[in-house]
Amino acid sequence: MYLSLEKVLTKSNISTQNFWNFQKFEEFYVCVYTSREGSHVLFHHEVSCIFYFIFIVGLFNLYEDLYFTYLEINPLVVTKEGVYILDMAAKIDATADYICKPKWGDVVFPPPFGREAYPEEAYIADLDAKSGASLKLTLLNPRGRIWTMVAGGGASVVYSDTICDLGGVDELANYGEYSGAPSEQQTYDYAKTILSLMTNEKHPDGKVLIIGGSIANFTNVAATFKGIVRAIKDYQGPLKEHEVTIFVRRGGPNYQEGLRVMGEVGKTTGIPIHVFGTETHMTAIVGMALGHRPIPNQPPVAAHTANFLLNTSASAATPARTRNTSFCEHKLSTSVTDGMTPTAVEFKSNVCLSTPLAKATTLFSRQTKAIVWGMQTRAVQGMMDFDYVCSREEPSVVAMIYPFTGDHKQKFYWGHKEILLPVYKNMADAMKKHPDVDVLINFASLRSAFDSTMETMQYPQIHTIAIIAEGIPEALTRKLIKTSDEKGVTIIGPATVGGIKPGCFKIGNTGGMLDNILASKLYRPGSVAYVSRSGGMSNELNNIISHTTDGVFEGVAIGGDRFPGSTFMEHVLRYQDTPGVKMIVVLGEIGGTEEYNICQGIADGRITKPVVCWCIGTCATMFSSEVQFGHAGACANQASETAVAKNQALREAGAFVPNSFDELGDVIKFVYDDLVAKGIIVPAQEVPPPTVPMDYSWARELGLIRKPASFMTSICDERGQELIYAGMPITEVFKEEMGLGGVLGLLWFQRRLPRYACHFIEMCLMVTADHGPAVSGAHNTIVCARAGKDLVSSLTSGLLTIGDRFGGALDAAAKQFSKAFDSGLLPMEFVNKMKKDGVLIMGIGHRVKSINNPDMRVQILKDFVKQHFPSTQLLDYALEVEKITTSKKPNLILNVDGFIGVAFVDLLRTCGGFTRDEADEFVEIGTLNGIFVLGRSIGFIGHYLDQKRLKQGLYRHPWDDISYVLPEHMSM
Repeated sequence: MYLSLEKVLTKSNISTQNFWNFQKFEEFYVCVYTSREGSHVLFHHEVSCIFYFIFIVGLFNLYEDLYFTYLEINPLVVTKEGVYILDMAAKIDATADYICKPKWGDVVFPPPFGREAYPEEAYIADLDAKSGASLKLTLLNPRGRIWTMVAGGGASVVYSDTICDLGGVDELANYGEYSGAPSEQQTYDYAKTILSLMTNEKHPDGKVLIIGGSIANFTNVAATFKGIVRAIKDYQGPLKEHEVTIFVRRGGPNYQEGLRVMGEVGKTTGIPIHVFGTETHMTAIVGMALGHRPIPNQPPVAAHTANFLLNTSASAATPARTRNTSFCEHKLSTSVTDGMTPTAVEFKSNVCLSTPLAKATTLFSRQTKAIVWGMQTRAVQGMMDFDYVCSREEPSVVAMIYPFTGDHKQKFYWGHKEILLPVYKNMADAMKKHPDVDVLINFASLRSAFDSTMETMQYPQIHTIAIIAEGIPEALTRKLIKTSDEKGVTIIGPATVGGIKPGCFKIGNTGGMLDNILASKLYRPGSVAYVSRSGGMSNELNNIISHTTDGVFEGVAIGGDRFPGSTFMEHVLRYQDTPGVKMIVVLGEIGGTEEYNICQGIADGRITKPVVCWCIGTCATMFSSEVQFGHAGACANQASETAVAKNQALREAGAFVPNSFDELGDVIKFVYDDLVAKGIIVPAQEVPPPTVPMDYSWARELGLIRKPASFMTSICDERGQELIYAGMPITEVFKEEMGLGGVLGLLWFQRRLPRYACHFIEMCLMVTADHGPAVSGAHNTIVCARAGKDLVSSLTSGLLTIGDRFGGALDAAAKQFSKAFDSGLLPMEFVNKMKKDGVLIMGIGHRVKSINNPDMRVQILKDFVKQHFPSTQLLDYALEVEKITTSKKPNLILNVDGFIGVAFVDLLRTCGGFTRDEADEFVEIGTLNGIFVLGRSIGFIGHYLDQKRLKQGLYRHPWDDISYVLPEHMSM
């Protein structure tokens, strides 16, 4: 059975169908859809045709096999002859491409419904497909005056919400995000696309660009800002012409340097750029940009990522350390139905029929031990630094699993001390040797995360698993959920940064760098627990809660996928049963109905602690076209799944719901202050944490220290987006068709040589490539190859023979002839002097070639040099010497080594690219012999390959070719 997906109807794509006659009673409806619990089939059961039921079964199998997430046939015509599909709408899980590509074929996912993709949207989509980062762009109103460039999927939604809340929906030009630590070049490409779009046409009121974001967990903010700064410099003219004002707010690793650079570019270009850090509420810049709040005149307080090295006492209140968590376990499962099946029979797959094991209320403690799957050394070091600053007695990470290497040890720091952590090739060994481990943090890729997580759940000691990977197919995630429910395992993720329990444990990169951990007081527990979908927004919650309360007790980011491994309700109920938690914060979002379970829990009295809740994505109902927000699950399929509907329901249920995200901090503070006033929360004095030394590499990146480099290079730089040879990007090398000679000029001489010089170099390589198997270098290579050695060993054996007697005469000849010529010696005087001193003239003489049997290699080179070189003074001098030497013996010719040596001196001295001293220095340091070494390597490799191809055996020199000369008698 084969079903084809209907294409989206646009002006350029009209679908036509065959016409069928059918009766009304033959028309039916079929729908297959997916929920967290499984796949559901809705169909009419009062049909007598056997074809119909065969079709339903086949359709469901196809749905599962091809990773559909929704499939609706309306109408479906059933006759005695068969089943006919008249119209169908379907969705497939794009993340399953790596599984279903052979079955799907080439599937082109359509742009927002009702229009073609803009070229810029297609360009960013292509960048996103080629990048490990996340780059998204949807144009809403290209003529709008409000443009955004936001880091993070959750943050991008929050900024759009705030713009719409403040009346900017009609002027909002775009929605998009860049996240996942994009490179400088990727950020530049993304930024220049935005700047190009917003400077296409003017707006009478000017335009604003909001460069926002939450507090990054691991992205180097300064590094990503470099790309944006480059784009601003490139577009400074159009930006000023279109009266663009830029507002920047960002936090995270090295954000202070990023803000400084952004502020500097504003001063140098004359573009008004206002920069703010974590001291400013995340969305406050929206109000400033839209004129709803004043722009502060004073600059933000100077700070630095290295501030955490300075241990200062503080008077801020902190909760008493006597707070303990509850170990009681209680699991409540409720659901909200869609009302989709009033007259239909429903079948479900993946429904767990066995009694599930209870999940732990307390996921983490000061004794929690974890294993990390994947070679994520930076994340592990961050966890250990967190453990140390929390005054844990020992690290929380006890081992790593990395299946691509053998068992070994990996070095980390525990405070000032270096320690070794075992790395295992397989999970069984790790679990057996560390029976006290109860948490696994899975950094496996989206392709292997499912298998490694399923394997982990076979070990009863594990009760919590964090899955970091984004893009796991929904069908596989639902299998993980089903298994975890059966085994009583709590899954955090997929598509998450993890979670944190201040003073106890943190998952991977959660909480960001140590400066943010200390600034948000995450090294000790507070009274507020939160649960969020977004990892970036969870860090923003850490910041908001630390500014408005005594801090975070625990925080979890369940992940942005449609079906996260654990739900809001599961974590809210854990917090409800934990005595140390006094209030709960939930940051929900558009899509799904999980927030209604919280409403039901409050109504039923199961949730009694105050809950502050806000669902992001309220702007979705204001957009005229479809928008896929940053998270996979952030999409409303019905009215009840909109953020507006859920916020209203939560407010009516008794939760504390602000009017916008802008007011979230105020509401949290209001609830907290009330709990303090009632004596439910009793603040305690702050205890300063121990200091943790900064890693050398990070301190150097921040510019705090300097150290002489062990190596210096001036010819090549591979660190950027593009390889650079002596200042020239590799794309330019090919564009200019510089050839091998041009590349050699860049890497050896740091010059772009004239074309004739590049051609001469290539000719030298060609004529020196080989001179038969009898010469010592080729002979050694052949013997070594026949002894069974590898290519590199055989090549090295041949190269080691190069010296003054074989192939090494280029430098010596250049030096001897140059010295004689520069000293003013006549050719005859030079010859006589060398004879008197008993020194051979290097580059003169050949065993076979002579004046009567000239070396055609020399003749070819001489013809080219005479035709193209500006001057050949030294070559002419050497040819005069040749006349004298050949008059005495015809084979004392200027050989190919000598010719290349003297011709190269003429090239260096007369091509215009070198001073006389520079030319002499290149000769002195042995550059010219490199020509012979490079050229002859080609021949040596040829001989090696020839011997292997001919399958020649071990070489043994014949006895009759050896003269054995031994003493006839040896007396004692």
